[in-house]
Amino acid sequence: MKKAAQRMYFGKALAALASRSDIVVLDADLGGSTRTSDFEKVAKERFIQIGIAEQNMIGVAAGLAASGKTVFASTFAVFASGRCWEQIRQAVAYPKLNVKIVATHCGISVGGDGASHQALEDIAIMRALPNMTVISPADANEAYAATMAIADHKGPCYMRMGRADFPLITPEDTKFEIGKATVLKEGNDVTLIGTGQMVTLCLEAAETLSEKGISAEVINISTIKPIDTDGIIRSVLRTGCAVTAEEHSIIGGLGSAVSECLSDNIPIPLERVGTKDTFGESGDPNELMKKYGLTTENIIKASERVISRKGNR
Repeated sequence: MKKAAQRMYFGKALAALASRSDIVVLDADLGGSTRTSDFEKVAKERFIQIGIAEQNMIGVAAGLAASGKTVFASTFAVFASGRCWEQIRQAVAYPKLNVKIVATHCGISVGGDGASHQALEDIAIMRALPNMTVISPADANEAYAATMAIADHKGPCYMRMGRADFPLITPEDTKFEIGKATVLKEGNDVTLIGTGQMVTLCLEAAETLSEKGISAEVINISTIKPIDTDGIIRSVLRTGCAVTAEEHSIIGGLGSAVSECLSDNIPIPLERVGTKDTFGESGDPNELMKKYGLTTENIIKASERVISRKGNR
């Protein structure tokens, strides 16, 4: 299966958006990694290299947005969600400004950069902010489509992407609708709800479960906030149980968002696959995914557990 890094396709999308005179791109000295450099090559006059000053970058972004620009501000997720959180809250989310904060190098698969650079709490931090839309695309094609979508969306957005190459599981011409989940595989026994690269693992788990006689439905949740409550409910009404999978802490992330959705509407058994109450560590990305329980096998085991909790089993 072909693989590609989400950030590479983000760069391609920015280059395509350069034809729009309202688009301005800011970066915090990481343009080569975040791929905002692709925009700089074609629209240098609307690219601003802020330097290692993320808090200032958000302030500049807010000022530009207040003057009518659509602003993309990009850096690594640990900096985007942590170092400048107060500036995002006060200068972007509160006044509902048209700033798109796009963060790369999310999750444990950042690998050798270690715990200091492995953002495992950014979804929780950003989804707690009023007015903030939170996006987590499943692959590079969806990252491209999501970038184009948030450029047209009015208001603050946060989009997270990984560092490594992920399998391409969506079509090249995939469409992206903010707030809508996508059913990638239909099933009757359990709903697997994934986000980011964990969607691929949900599809792999569904194949293995099928060999065991278990029919799993797979849903791609690319918009964490606003979450597609109706789509989730439709699925779990049929399957009666669910498993969430995310390359993020189960505290405050996708698992929490789905838990809230279910407890408010249709309480059913739920298992959450993600990192627990922990930081990561430096190491090989694949080995880290195994150590911290972010594997196909973990999703399969969680599925079997949650099915056993249903009243009819």
